[in-house]
Amino acid sequence: MRPPAQFDGQVATANEADAEQPDPRMVAMMISTRLAGRAVIRVVGRCEEAQENQELDLSNCQLMQVPDAVYHLMRHTELKTCDLSENDITKIPPKFAVKFNLITDLNLSHNQMSKLPEECAEMGNLERLDISYNSFIAVPQCSYKMPKLRSLKANDNHIIDVEIECLNEAPSLEKVDLERNPLAPRIHDQLSRITKIIINLSPRQTEDWEDLTI
Repeated sequence: MRPPAQFDGQVATANEADAEQPDPRMVAMMISTRLAGRAVIRVVGRCEEAQENQELDLSNCQLMQVPDAVYHLMRHTELKTCDLSENDITKIPPKFAVKFNLITDLNLSHNQMSKLPEECAEMGNLERLDISYNSFIAVPQCSYKMPKLRSLKANDNHIIDVEIECLNEAPSLEKVDLERNPLAPRIHDQLSRITKIIINLSPRQTEDWEDLTI
């Protein structure tokens, strides 16, 4: 039924207003696409810079993984360093260690990783590894086996356990930062007695049963 003539203007105005209001979902999609486009441009630009200076800086690029395009763009470049910090990366694939096995400095801090692939043990030139501010509950096994690794930053994780024997047998480790981790008291005490490696630890929290004042 057609609305009365006196309401025609109001109906038309309402319809025009509805037409002018953008769909929130479309707006969100456009913004996401625009941000993703900027992120891609940023990654490609930094890869091109790395082709010149052998230092790949992909920090703060909104990455959830290392894009396959990076391996392609870097295939003819012998990288010295790689910075993947300040992203949302949850894991590093085995091929990363194979493709970038010449780097000496790897920064994976401020991500969401809880483990590293065993293939990382084959990164024969790596001297400094930063996995701080992630979700590790144990020191990665591969870090004990890297032949030239001298410095390991693993502070601000959820590390409870450390394989003390493997740590002592690490070929080149000189310094390990384990501050602000919920280390088990037994592990904390064993680490504090190690002298061949400089180990940074936060003060051990006294267990309830150890507090004789209670």
